[in-house]
Amino acid sequence: MTDTEKEDRMKIYQAFPGGRAKALTMSYDDGKLADERLLEIFNRYGIRGTFNLNYGLMDMEIRLKPEQIPRLYQGHEIATHTMTHPTIARCPLVQAAREILEDREGLERLTGGLVRGHAYPNGSYNEEIKDLFRKLGIAYGRVVEETEAFELPTDPMEWHPTCHHNNPRLLEMAEWFANFSKKQYLKLMYVWGHSYEFDRDGNWDRIEEFCRIVGGREDIWYATNIEIIDYLQVLQNLKFSADASAVYNPSAHSAWLVAEDHRAVEVHGGEYVRL
Repeated sequence: MTDTEKEDRMKIYQAFPGGRAKALTMSYDDGKLADERLLEIFNRYGIRGTFNLNYGLMDMEIRLKPEQIPRLYQGHEIATHTMTHPTIARCPLVQAAREILEDREGLERLTGGLVRGHAYPNGSYNEEIKDLFRKLGIAYGRVVEETEAFELPTDPMEWHPTCHHNNPRLLEMAEWFANFSKKQYLKLMYVWGHSYEFDRDGNWDRIEEFCRIVGGREDIWYATNIEIIDYLQVLQNLKFSADASAVYNPSAHSAWLVAEDHRAVEVHGGEYVRL
């Protein structure tokens, strides 16, 4: 290869929708009454996330009622959290299977759509459960051990968040993430928790400040958990020519790429594009 050919070869980077290099997602468990206040804050700042619900516990006074679910969570993802919140790694696999399938069935009746995400109750899981849930139609499983990092999931069935919202460095990490501008990297910030903790701890101002820092920005893709998992699959399915000068997208949804000159390219589903 000549020096001229080396200079002419353009680097191509995978990107989030719109050519963005950063994504933010949230994950909140149990479907308790404080979700309503949390959703109002998220919606005000344009932040989107996933809410993990126990269909079998919705008759409890401290939880939102089934008839509230479709309206309140509109624009966000509803995911499974098992039917009755057992510590599933201690349960027989047949019980774990019932817990996830009945939760899926109930939530799908409420939403009228597919429910494919999960957060392990009490942070309990093992390799057998990961494999079982995958076979039962679950696309990812969120765990509770945080990384304080901003990386994409390496194992969707053991998806580690960046941090819990009570992490002492939450706002520091939010500022770093908001200001990070190196577009040659894909960065994901993932925060989890329980909305009732804000009532318990008296720190609603904490999530307000977090959302003020990271919300309403053009350079961040605000996505639900399942949207991120599905989009990463779209990127993985792209077919490139040997010299990366052309790409075919066999998926139904668009993929986004960024050229070395910062030009964003949308590759529509079923489209072949010369880069």
